[in-house]
Amino acid sequence: MSGTGLIHLYCGDGKGKTTAAVGLAVRHAGAGGKVVLAQFLKDGTSGECRALAGLKNVTMLAANPCGKFSFQMTGEEKRECRAAVGRMFAAATGFAVREGATLLVLDEVCAAVNRGFLDEDALLAFLDGRPEGLEVVLTGRGPSEALQARADYITEMVKRRHPFDRGVGARKGIEV
Repeated sequence: MSGTGLIHLYCGDGKGKTTAAVGLAVRHAGAGGKVVLAQFLKDGTSGECRALAGLKNVTMLAANPCGKFSFQMTGEEKRECRAAVGRMFAAATGFAVREGATLLVLDEVCAAVNRGFLDEDALLAFLDGRPEGLEVVLTGRGPSEALQARADYITEMVKRRHPFDRGVGARKGIEV
């Protein structure tokens, strides 16, 4: 695929970061590209994961061994999660490079960095040394200045209204 190798950053407090990344992954796979999608701090059981896993040219990875939000984790669970996230980052980036992927999606990687589960220097080093032609998508809230500086695209999702604010939980097929 010609003209690839740019970095996308989908950030902000609004809904749609993962949805945008998944949409790009589907488009890319449909055009014959090879996609690796790694979800940080998620368990890989959402509707989009099940759908993507059924597409040829798409490899899905997820790491949240505790199945909890970080603020609910004990110190031991946080250490376990950090180790799992580190292993998944190495697996996802290694697989993408080895297998000649043309799109790597690192979903919620900003949260993994911000919560101390992934070393930002490792992420930055990968981005700076990634193979020519590897398009990378980063998602999550609060990306650092260093991540923003490396991004070719920055799209910020802004929450204006969300049902969660009225006590409506995540709904299957919509939010999960």
